[in-house]
Amino acid sequence: MKVIVVGCTHAGTAAVEQILKKHPETDVTVYEREDNIAFLSCGIALYLGRIVNSLEDMFYADPTTLEGYGAKVHMKHNVLKIDTKKKKILVQDLETQDIFEDTYDKLIMSTGSEVGIPPIGGMDNPRVLLCKSYDQAKKIYESALNYPSIAIVGAGYVGVELAESYANTVHDVTLIQSRDQILNNYVDDGLSDAIIEQLKEHDVKVQLGERVSEIEDGDQLTIKTKAGHAYKADLVIVCTGFFANTDLLRGQVQMYGYGAIIINDYMQTSDPDVYAAGDSCVVKFNPTGELKYVPLASSAVRQGNLAGINIFGNIRKYMGTQSTTAMEIFGYTLAETGLTLKKAIANGINADYVVYHGYYRPIYMPTNDMLTIYLIYDKDTRKVLGAQLFSKHEVAQSANAISICIQNNNTIDDLAYVDMLFQPNYDNPFNYLNLVAQQAIAKEDAVKVE
Repeated sequence: MKVIVVGCTHAGTAAVEQILKKHPETDVTVYEREDNIAFLSCGIALYLGRIVNSLEDMFYADPTTLEGYGAKVHMKHNVLKIDTKKKKILVQDLETQDIFEDTYDKLIMSTGSEVGIPPIGGMDNPRVLLCKSYDQAKKIYESALNYPSIAIVGAGYVGVELAESYANTVHDVTLIQSRDQILNNYVDDGLSDAIIEQLKEHDVKVQLGERVSEIEDGDQLTIKTKAGHAYKADLVIVCTGFFANTDLLRGQVQMYGYGAIIINDYMQTSDPDVYAAGDSCVVKFNPTGELKYVPLASSAVRQGNLAGINIFGNIRKYMGTQSTTAMEIFGYTLAETGLTLKKAIANGINADYVVYHGYYRPIYMPTNDMLTIYLIYDKDTRKVLGAQLFSKHEVAQSANAISICIQNNNTIDDLAYVDMLFQPNYDNPFNYLNLVAQQAIAKEDAVKVE
């Protein structure tokens, strides 16, 4: 069988490795238009904040890795056209400019995502940069060395992580967000406020409810907003989200919002010989059971692996995702999974939440840290829908535990008494996840009494 993989970051790399480890006789050809593969864009902030010294450390594979498995890897080759009816692709070698055709039995679309470019005047200014790829990260790093003041447009994960990185490297930082909170896809208002407080304590100027309309050139750039305000900076980094890079298959397979390709449980598109994985396609979002576009490296690796398994038959189903994420900010860990309360209500769920605030282990221990947990649940079914955790204590793995609860349709009653270890170094006799669930039960019991 001949397999062509178009695009090779997280999903493509995982697919190739899976195919050739289990089926080394397979003819696998990779076409990648960049000169690198497997770049961890989530590590850019670590590099910009000088926590890691080399951007090259953010690659976890290279072309020779895949060639060692037996793949034919063509770097700097841009796929110009895909004809799914004839099972042909048209490719250009970007170094020689030669154009040629290739054919496939199965095709894996793992072309990833592109940074969304908002309709803002002045985006073509050389001091206005985007942040996702290796080359963009290098340009940002080099530019920031020469400019003391930086404005970041967009306060999702990328924007907030960059704000922290530049605050830690003694830059003057302004974070501009169009919504009335930061990290709106991940946390509810209370935790947004707590993180904003941390940003402000580190001299980051946070501007909410400010949609940027234009960036004017000058000695300093002037960032104008639709609210009529203006902010000055030497450099602007735009982090306003991503969209699927799927134009090659437009009109040939079914697609969803953001241009994301619709897949079934086995990573197949509506064309049974075309598979999709990673940022190019949708995920099944388990808290609601709906298709969503959630571009995350964790989902990409899993989907790529499954595509590599399932091109040989419907072997292993995709389990879906809770979109579990985490970040470190000024010594705190923020971790979240599933739905926020806002998003649960927007999805028509009769949802509520409780907030637990307490020490993670017994107060007699010589050191301790407070933690805050938001637990979101369905009042009708009592199912756990989501959680947000914030502490100087490492709580990222607790978000993974809640992710499993959501995956398995567990209720607050299950979580309240699920078996968890007790050891004073780590927690109380009831783990804090037990305690927040018990708090939710008490809240519901009080409603019944009323």
